[in-house]
Amino acid sequence: MSPVLAGVLQLLALIGALALAYVPVGTYMAGVYSSKKHLRVEKWIYKVIGADPDTEMSWPAYLRGVLAFSAVSVLFLYLLQRLQGVLPGSMHFSSVNPAQSFNTAVSFVTNTNWQSYYGEQTMGHVVQTAGLAVQNFVSAAVGIAVAVALVRGFARSRTGELGNFWADLVRGTLRILVPGAVVAAVILVACGAIQNFSGIHEVGRFMGGSQQWNGGAVASQEAIKELGTNGGGYFNANSAHPFENPTPFTNLFEIFLILVIPFSLTRTFGVMVGSVKQGYAILATMFTIWLGFVALMAWTEFAHHGPALQAAGGAMEGKETRFGVGASSIFAVSTTLTSTGAVDSFHSSFTGLGGGITMLGMMLGEIAPGGTGSGLYGMLIMAVIAVFIAGLMVGRTPEYLGKKIGGREMKLAAAYILITPALVLVFTAASMALPTPPHSILNSGAHGFSEVLYAFTSASNNNGSAFAGLNANTDWFNTMTGLAMLLGRFLPMVFVLALAGSLAEQTPVPVTAGTLRTEKPLFTGLLVGAILIITGLTYFPALALGPLAEGLA
Repeated sequence: MSPVLAGVLQLLALIGALALAYVPVGTYMAGVYSSKKHLRVEKWIYKVIGADPDTEMSWPAYLRGVLAFSAVSVLFLYLLQRLQGVLPGSMHFSSVNPAQSFNTAVSFVTNTNWQSYYGEQTMGHVVQTAGLAVQNFVSAAVGIAVAVALVRGFARSRTGELGNFWADLVRGTLRILVPGAVVAAVILVACGAIQNFSGIHEVGRFMGGSQQWNGGAVASQEAIKELGTNGGGYFNANSAHPFENPTPFTNLFEIFLILVIPFSLTRTFGVMVGSVKQGYAILATMFTIWLGFVALMAWTEFAHHGPALQAAGGAMEGKETRFGVGASSIFAVSTTLTSTGAVDSFHSSFTGLGGGITMLGMMLGEIAPGGTGSGLYGMLIMAVIAVFIAGLMVGRTPEYLGKKIGGREMKLAAAYILITPALVLVFTAASMALPTPPHSILNSGAHGFSEVLYAFTSASNNNGSAFAGLNANTDWFNTMTGLAMLLGRFLPMVFVLALAGSLAEQTPVPVTAGTLRTEKPLFTGLLVGAILIITGLTYFPALALGPLAEGLA
């Protein structure tokens, strides 16, 4: 079977699996966040944290809950790393230094999972399981909770109440992420992923000599890492490591885990606002961009230039031979169009244009389909902007789902789409201008610039993947990427929740003959165009200096 045909068949199998899961998963999640009942274990948790799950919150109160929980999480994970040397199960690893502890704590709490260290050489069992794995669950649940709050803003009227953050957080964790991760972990173990608490072992190497390997609770962390679009990895090789990703089937299964919740949340949105067609319109937008990026990536990586690439069947440098170009292309696009950051190939070794595609996927705002929750609320912000553009063209007040999009709503939407590009471009410019950081850049020219641009694009968009030719384990990059992750995660949430509160207070506007039909293919086309044009205008100069210059050289 040719590599191209194998890639196409895997893509079709993936699309089929996602289609089968879409309705049941999306409808189930809508029921989770609409239910008035509390499970017994949930009631115990509410008692422990002192929360009343039936108390509705305004957007400032909801935001305070998000920020307070995240601040405590950062502090806990930071202290856990700093105390690792005296904790049981540390495998004799020392405490993590302050700058790296800060970076890692922020990384996992913001659902970024950027790693400037070798996981198997730095983190013991306690930090991996009680620290990193726990944040994989709750950071994903926070993202879904904020998305659901925005959906309630569209669904409700004449009220400023958006639900209860603590109830949304607990339900998302216990009713969605934990059951899904358990099932996924069992499948991964059955297919060969490891799950243990073994220590360090001395093993022989194929070319002679020996090296050290340690085990760990890998399958369970791999499951939630993908399902919660967290990224990161137990081992430095990430999802290219056979302990994390043993076979071509598990590779495709992990891509499915990355995409299933973000895509299915569009169904949740449609059910909660009372129109599944609106959910299908958002789904069509996400799917169109995702499929287009997969096709472009496969084309750039399968293009044969020279006898070596022809013999290998594509640009195989940096790609795992077990998976090949097709599966690696699907994985790379899926992980950068979501906030996952897991990798089964070396993005820095992709062709110049292929590397640019991974960057552009993050620069879109990771909305096709995006991270757990963050993809949906990012896409809904873009829908608001697209409706506003359409309103300008026909000369009437724009409306979306019966809500007027006025000056206040547009200011909040504009602030949302500007904050991340500002972080990416300012931090990249500072890193290239200052004398010390360039010593971390191992490659010169356009590719070296691309590595820095990729790093801050990944951090600011809470992705977590890297070109990996950049030495990011320095005080400068640990601190600056940490700040980029914090600001890139929580400033947009401020604008999302403020917009949700503003929409929930409105009185619904009746549908008239002049109302833009936002469930139609025409709106989907408008939304896709708005996303690509806005992103292109924002990032094109930076892309021209890096991946475009390299790809066209």
